[in-house]
Amino acid sequence: MHARRTERIREGGVIAILRGVAPDDAVDVADAVVDGGVTALEVTADTPDVAETIGALADRFDDVLVGAGTVLDAETARAVQLAGAEFLVTPTVDAGVIETANRYGTPVAAGAFTPTEAVEAHEAGADFVKVFPAKTGGPEHVAALGGPLPQIPLVPTGGVGPANAGEYVDAGAVAVGVGSAIVDDDAVASGEYATVAENARRTIDAVAAARDR
Repeated sequence: MHARRTERIREGGVIAILRGVAPDDAVDVADAVVDGGVTALEVTADTPDVAETIGALADRFDDVLVGAGTVLDAETARAVQLAGAEFLVTPTVDAGVIETANRYGTPVAAGAFTPTEAVEAHEAGADFVKVFPAKTGGPEHVAALGGPLPQIPLVPTGGVGPANAGEYVDAGAVAVGVGSAIVDDDAVASGEYATVAENARRTIDAVAAARDR
């Protein structure tokens, strides 16, 4: 199951991040994102009632991975796993989170920015390294990391969207994490879920086009 989930993240190429989305809106937002072609949803652990939201989304979708992001410690990691999280994402290299993920067979993307952090995360057992914040170094930084570290699957996150997702794939990313460029706060607040779906679709298309080049 672990290997299948990891491969599905790679195949899908996009992790859509739901940060701070109210539980009452989460299903509609997730439906829109999935309608746009995204097959991996990350609900950040600092979202109100995160366990409830993860559980609801995990029950709703059979062919979509529902994970938890902004996981800062092992206790939170275990809580979201029990709520139904199928993968974990953290903004830092936290050995406790990685260990908890590995213990219960949950794929984990650990946040790193430098080569030293990336190697540390990988050797600790992270399945992916979340290059964060990606916008600080851009695609060039991802390419620079991947040059000497081709064995580490990189997932740039932070400042990634439809306009530049392809550039990150060209730079060597195996997938991208996308937050507000898909789940636009204004669109969600006004119930414009078609906009959310279109944002997702454009990001998926950008990744696919880059992979086809």
